[in-house]
Amino acid sequence: MTTAPAAAATAPAGTAPGEGDLRVAVLGVGMMGADHVRRLATRVVGARPVVVADAYAATAHRVAAAHDGVRVAQDPLAAIADPEVDAVVVATPGSTHEELVLACLERGLPVLCEKPLTTEPDSSLRLVHAERATGRRLVQVGFMRRFDEEYAALRALVAGGELGAPLMLHCAHRNAAVPAHFDSEMVVLDSLVHEVDATRFLLGEEVTAITVLHPTSRRDAPAGLSDPTFALLETAGGRLVDVELSVSTGVGYEVRTELVAEGGTAMIGLDRGPLVATSTGRRGRAIPPTFVERFAQAYDTEVQVWADAARAGTTDGPTTWDGYAAAAVCAAGVASLRGGGVRVEVELDEEAR
Repeated sequence: MTTAPAAAATAPAGTAPGEGDLRVAVLGVGMMGADHVRRLATRVVGARPVVVADAYAATAHRVAAAHDGVRVAQDPLAAIADPEVDAVVVATPGSTHEELVLACLERGLPVLCEKPLTTEPDSSLRLVHAERATGRRLVQVGFMRRFDEEYAALRALVAGGELGAPLMLHCAHRNAAVPAHFDSEMVVLDSLVHEVDATRFLLGEEVTAITVLHPTSRRDAPAGLSDPTFALLETAGGRLVDVELSVSTGVGYEVRTELVAEGGTAMIGLDRGPLVATSTGRRGRAIPPTFVERFAQAYDTEVQVWADAARAGTTDGPTTWDGYAAAAVCAAGVASLRGGGVRVEVELDEEAR
């Protein structure tokens, strides 16, 4: 399992493009994709956006118009086939990822694919095999927490053995709100997937079983969504990881993780931003409104590391196997949810590792 490389230097806003820059197509320019376009245009060294594509043409044209030298492709496959594209960022809905990543592999293009790699394990496994057939590592999966300074520090603490053997992780993952179409299974597939990968990254072992339960739901939870959700992950080394997922708190975006080890504990996710005291007598830190603000540094580092590797024709981050393993755990989590909270073992094709 890969660990997070050190942060690379980023370019100041307005940096002129260089002749040797990696020319990037960004597919899907909603909230996440548009943020990546801005990042590539203003902060990443040695790469720049040249093409965008989106199912909503007006959105694509609006994003392209905000950055010099960016044009709109007719559709994502046309962007991938564009001879002036050297690498691709896939930020479209998860159901489209298999087709688009396969097209990138056929052209031999390095690709940063936002999570999930695909929405179910069989298609993710097909991408593992398809990438292997190219003889190169070309796909990096967008598990950005691996590049967050706090997660990287916690991983180093585990790897260094300062606190002794890890025993448990306690995790919380809270959103202020989610789109109207978000349902209970999407909590597992779109939210819990981050804790699944973080568990594998921090502990260095696979998740072997999962139980997903629903406690009493908050009264104002959106229709069709039971909120919060509780998940219990079991790992190959006998560690336990509990996760509270709340996606409609109305407060902000909160993510924290506590490690319990033989020789002590360590917690991340509490102290972001300045401690402010007000005239009302309250003291506290601001809660970021969304994941974009909370993990801004992680995204910057992630894309810079990807761009540096892509210029060399490879990738240096979470792999197709990491994407497949996370998809397998989440599929088992959905099965647990549908079964009323039964424990479900995770099935992995170890021969494909």
